[in-house]
Amino acid sequence: MASIFSKIISGEIPAYKVAETDDFLAFLDINPNAKGHTLCIPKKEENKIFDLSEEEYLALMKFSRKVAHAIEKVIDCKRVGMTVIGLEVPHVHVHLIPLNSMEDARFIAKEKLSTEEFEQIATAIGNAF
Repeated sequence: MASIFSKIISGEIPAYKVAETDDFLAFLDINPNAKGHTLCIPKKEENKIFDLSEEEYLALMKFSRKVAHAIEKVIDCKRVGMTVIGLEVPHVHVHLIPLNSMEDARFIAKEKLSTEEFEQIATAIGNAF
């Protein structure tokens, strides 16, 4: 069964896309820890990150690094943190979270953003990519 991320890749479900290549997609998390919280995913559906081939894993990290640099250019933060948990959606995804404190990485407090804010952030990060 296709994951929600596979449905985003296919265009069945809309997303605030930030960056895309033939193999990867980055889009804003719709329940973000902080403004600019972005998910980077492989277009190939794989449940666990360490089940990716070494080549796929390294390519995902390279893509995520480039997206993180773009986030840092447009979001005011001390750094961009990265986490891979993978329990909520059975499709590999890297969380890139703009951090100003450890609380931003805890997945407890969430930002409430308007559609316009999501669109502006996605465009800004995409332009910096």
